[in-house]
Amino acid sequence: MKKIGLKYTTIFTIGGLSFVFGAFASRVFERVPITPAIVLEAQKVIGFNFTQPQADSMLNNLNQWNVYYERFRALKMPNSIVPALSFNPIPVGFVPQDKTNGFVLGKTATVKLPADKNELAFFTVRQLAELIRTKQITSVELTKFYIDRLKKYDPKLLFIVTLTEELALKQAGQADAEIKAGKYKGVLHGIPYGVKDLLATNGYKTTFGAVPFKDQTIDMDATVVTKLEQAGAVLCAKLTLGELAQGDVWFGGKTKNPWDTTRGSSGSSAGPASAVSAGCLPFAIGSETLGSIVSPSTECGDTGLRPSFGRISKFGAMALSWSMDKLGPITRSVEDAAIVFNAIQGTDPNDLSTIAANFNYNGNVKSLKGYKIGYTKADFERKSQNQASDSLTLVKLKELGAELIPIDYPREIPTSSMGIILSAEAGAAFQHLLLDGRTDGMVLQRKSSWPNTFRSAQFIPAVEYIQANRARTMLIQAWYEKLKGLDLYVSPSLGNLNLNITNLTGNPCVVLPNGFNPQGRPMSITFTGQLFGEGKLLQAAQAYQTATDFHTKHPALNF
Repeated sequence: MKKIGLKYTTIFTIGGLSFVFGAFASRVFERVPITPAIVLEAQKVIGFNFTQPQADSMLNNLNQWNVYYERFRALKMPNSIVPALSFNPIPVGFVPQDKTNGFVLGKTATVKLPADKNELAFFTVRQLAELIRTKQITSVELTKFYIDRLKKYDPKLLFIVTLTEELALKQAGQADAEIKAGKYKGVLHGIPYGVKDLLATNGYKTTFGAVPFKDQTIDMDATVVTKLEQAGAVLCAKLTLGELAQGDVWFGGKTKNPWDTTRGSSGSSAGPASAVSAGCLPFAIGSETLGSIVSPSTECGDTGLRPSFGRISKFGAMALSWSMDKLGPITRSVEDAAIVFNAIQGTDPNDLSTIAANFNYNGNVKSLKGYKIGYTKADFERKSQNQASDSLTLVKLKELGAELIPIDYPREIPTSSMGIILSAEAGAAFQHLLLDGRTDGMVLQRKSSWPNTFRSAQFIPAVEYIQANRARTMLIQAWYEKLKGLDLYVSPSLGNLNLNITNLTGNPCVVLPNGFNPQGRPMSITFTGQLFGEGKLLQAAQAYQTATDFHTKHPALNF
């Protein structure tokens, strides 16, 4: 028996995978026999018009299926159990962009330790790595520096759930010993970082940002955490997320935007975006199901990479939507995002949704001559306070040599209607919170918040969930056909249609700063790649970012 939070659980293994079964108390619901009258009322929820005889003939099936539901619920399946159905984002006729693997970092100028150590706060991973590699600073010194900043700014910004100081100093000491012995592992060796607190970390709580899980411990490391440890990175903090990966409000309060502390940092990768923006960590790992890397990166002025679905293992991560969840880095530069992505991407036998794909990146690309870059014409023509900055992004891409090609969305397919896929999967992932009444203890209780979504999701018919996924197949194919011949495309960052489409199709994107609004807050642009096209995507975004300086700006932190 092992203890997870305050509940005792049984852990057993099948085929190398560990499953956790908890003795959670459930509410007892008395099953009421289904009658024709109940069927005739219930059909209004699903938009049918059955007759009385038809309703009567269904009773045997419906009552029997209720028994089946009870049996499933009695299993008390935890969040870690994955459905036997796997989502595959690959369209018919798909040809990957990258034919081979390769990772070449761009040439870097000599980096000197600044006289004012506070300037280190906004150094990139690459710059910090040079300082460590050339032994101008130790990992322990750098780790203590960032831990001090985390402690200093967390009371105002509320981006930490758990500070992993003991672990960080141990890992930093190990990194220094390895480097001293000539065993330098690469650019992440000795670099501090944080993770969104939906990634399991052995020895520390993994709270999902929610009251029902605030005392939960999961005695394992997520695959991403393991890969970063193997690369020599130093874990300093478990960072906030809006409860159960929605928004920026968690059980400890609202995580703030360092540029304007009257605003939240957006979500749900609230803590990673805020901490990186404030110079309290060089990079952090976030997650996205429907905008949770793009939105907070935009709000806080970070560079965020949402990889292709299946690129990065989700083993050890909280599941919200098995067919839409993605993990990715939030950083200070595109180059840093490429560095972190290179370390954590790849297949994992513990996550059957991972898909093998090449990654070929060359950071020395400065010109976009020969690149065919699409742009979502209707989005750029729409009036907004970001319109001027977005238009200037297109001008800069032309200056860099890119051929710009207008594109439009597959509007004949009801993309927004496919939101029931996320709702149904989230409703299944957290159904147990409804059954034992723990949704009542969650912080947010609005109609748009998870407790109400979970309740509503119980009424989504399995048939309609499957129909939505069939429509998703059509969307994947239609979008692939529209993007044929393009290396990538650009769009304003927070366009709902683009976010909806690409989170459903699994396409990767990089969001990066491209200006400031009249209130002085950062704005951003989104570069979106072909499926598994992170190589060309990151190269193009890096070329644009190198030709601009928006990512070098940082908040004043006058508080």
